[in-house]
Amino acid sequence: MMHMQPSLSPRRLCLFNTTTGAALRELNFLTSILAVRMNRQRLIVILQDKAYVYEINSLTILDTIDTVPNIKGLCAFSPCLDACYLALPASTTKGSALLYNVMDCHLHCEIEAHRSPLAAMVLSSNGMYIATASEQGTIIRVHLVSDATKSYSFRRGTYPSTIFSLSFGPSKQLPDILAASSSSGSIHLFTLGFASHPRCRSKRSSGFLGSIIPGAVNDVLDPAYHHVLHNAVSAGVKSHAIIRKVENVTNSSSSELLACRAIMSVITYNGYFQEYNLSIDAQNELSWSLVREFNLLTATMDKAS
Repeated sequence: MMHMQPSLSPRRLCLFNTTTGAALRELNFLTSILAVRMNRQRLIVILQDKAYVYEINSLTILDTIDTVPNIKGLCAFSPCLDACYLALPASTTKGSALLYNVMDCHLHCEIEAHRSPLAAMVLSSNGMYIATASEQGTIIRVHLVSDATKSYSFRRGTYPSTIFSLSFGPSKQLPDILAASSSSGSIHLFTLGFASHPRCRSKRSSGFLGSIIPGAVNDVLDPAYHHVLHNAVSAGVKSHAIIRKVENVTNSSSSELLACRAIMSVITYNGYFQEYNLSIDAQNELSWSLVREFNLLTATMDKAS
């Protein structure tokens, strides 16, 4: 576990054993730490103009990556060891990303995704796909990491908005759902498709989830596959939406896809936590319910009392 307390320097990273609570090691840097990512073999530390790659057990530095000025600490990291990629901004003037293989420590590719600088990006849990949004915030693009030229695009809206977060649903293949939180206060859901269900791919005319992505897509996909939870959080309040669990409901006899169900968590910078149950049926209609909501700051203070 990586832990940073307000009383500690923002240039110091402390590693703790989450079972015993004991401090293990400290890492000190010349400038402030802007982001930390990790899996079972790699620790990534993002500074304003550098990214450090460590072997997590020995804390041996495996690579030091010089970056363009990255004052927001923008990055994306795949926890999958078989496709363990780190994505970093490649430019401060356009929306391109550099992808590094941090297991083998080499540059994998550069993806030119947007005309405007990047505002958000995320890698799928299997490392196969990367989603990006620019500072304009109107288009969200999904690229296949192994072939940076093929992309899928979704229009979030007509007017500019800041994309605060992007999240793929966990998946072994093409993720079923991509979620985005924005400064408008809405949560946007994009249904990418079920690559493992050929029946859905064949029903392009009726258009259920998996049928929306052909082999190559150059234009923005059908807006019918864009769902919005309006006013999920207060407008202007920074938030992160995470798709935590996805379940595909199929017909036991025909394997036909009946619905996609998901659990989504949302946390806001004014201290609120929300959990939603989502369901998208075979007619591509979304139903959702707010399962729980509470203020983390109040809950913490009550517990301390």
